[in-house]
Amino acid sequence: MKRQIIKIDNEKCNGCGLCIPNCPEGALQIIDGKARLISDLFCDGLGACIGNCPENAISTEERDAEPYNEARVIENIIAAEPNTIKAHLKHLLEHGEFGFYQKAKDILTEKGIPIPEIKETNHACAGACPGSATQTIPSTAEVSTPVPSNLQSHLRQWPIQLQLINPNAAYFDDADLLIAADCVPFAYANFHERYVKGKIVIIFCPKLDQTIPQYIEKLARIFTTHTIKSITIVRMEVPCCGGTEIIIQRALEQAGKAMMVNVNVISIKGEIL
Repeated sequence: MKRQIIKIDNEKCNGCGLCIPNCPEGALQIIDGKARLISDLFCDGLGACIGNCPENAISTEERDAEPYNEARVIENIIAAEPNTIKAHLKHLLEHGEFGFYQKAKDILTEKGIPIPEIKETNHACAGACPGSATQTIPSTAEVSTPVPSNLQSHLRQWPIQLQLINPNAAYFDDADLLIAADCVPFAYANFHERYVKGKIVIIFCPKLDQTIPQYIEKLARIFTTHTIKSITIVRMEVPCCGGTEIIIQRALEQAGKAMMVNVNVISIKGEIL
């Protein structure tokens, strides 16, 4: 079957091992000095390990792979410390994988293994993906970023979703590009005034969109066909959103272009980090 699964760039991987504790399923191991995916069965493809790679060597791809097997995963981690089991269960909950979560609990119960207590939290925890964690956002009065009272749209073109954009559109000529992850405009109140003004906008989701290879190819065509004056990336602080930078870098490499890219990271509380 085709599904999302982890891909490791052996050229970029330096074997640091930081991804290992951030894979609750135990799908990754350091072998011969490189991180390796030891079994498709253990990889859920949710990408909790991606944001913990300092070399940007980990991404996800859609390919033929054996279906993820929760029973095999539990068997694989039962021998580990209770904290590993707890991290795995928390990981499933924060990604909304309630079916796998219940199955894991059933298997642990059958084997007489205590089920770790998992409390709901508003904070991201190590070993799980904060991109799917339940969080309460403070009111605008609690956020230090000032928001003008006379907000107005500065959008200059349509469409803006990368899937719909025509890479040959004339508005890309001599453009200052703003490439934003989908969630950013909802998190950062002053998005138009601070980022959209004077720019051509492209948005996509580096985690949930299923057409990343096509995105890379389309962006590469934009970079090749047009003279681009500048590139600004705005993404969220969650690890899975780090893929935004990877996609742009790969598109630039495919286009044979070397450009400085201005990266802005927005916190879930709506502040520029």
